[in-house]
Amino acid sequence: MLSLKARDQQSFSFLYDNYSGALYSIVLQVVADKELASDVLQEVFVNIWRKIESYDSTKGRLFTWMLNVARNLAIDMVRSKAYQNSQKNQGIPGNDFFDKAGNSTQLSFDNIGLKKVVNKLKTEHRVLIDLAYFKGYTHEEIAELESLPLGTVKTRIRSALIQLREYLK
Repeated sequence: MLSLKARDQQSFSFLYDNYSGALYSIVLQVVADKELASDVLQEVFVNIWRKIESYDSTKGRLFTWMLNVARNLAIDMVRSKAYQNSQKNQGIPGNDFFDKAGNSTQLSFDNIGLKKVVNKLKTEHRVLIDLAYFKGYTHEEIAELESLPLGTVKTRIRSALIQLREYLK
């Protein structure tokens, strides 16, 4: 830790060599685009370099701190307006939903329509599911955004998931 805080190049190289794979997989789970995940990973290590002094070993392991830096940057990327706009302009890759004649094919819930099933939920449940699963907010962030107790958020999300499971049977 002392060499990291002293900005030793070899220590950061060691950190990158040993932890970049794990951090990349965390970023890729949130971003879901390999090229963008690589960019975010680079930003993660720049932030680690800049903010290494803010790491406090009494609060947790270095790896846990780095995972949080990576996850937070990935979520920030997904929430950014630039990312949102780029996702709106995506074409249909490989025309997966059309046959050779250009006619629409039968679609399952796995491909499309999950939003329609979610729309069957009560408004109070639908909003929470949308924030948690489609926008990537944590339960704590949702509680703060919606001015609800954390326990209420968790209970409603659990109830909504049980209802969704019933709808999808």
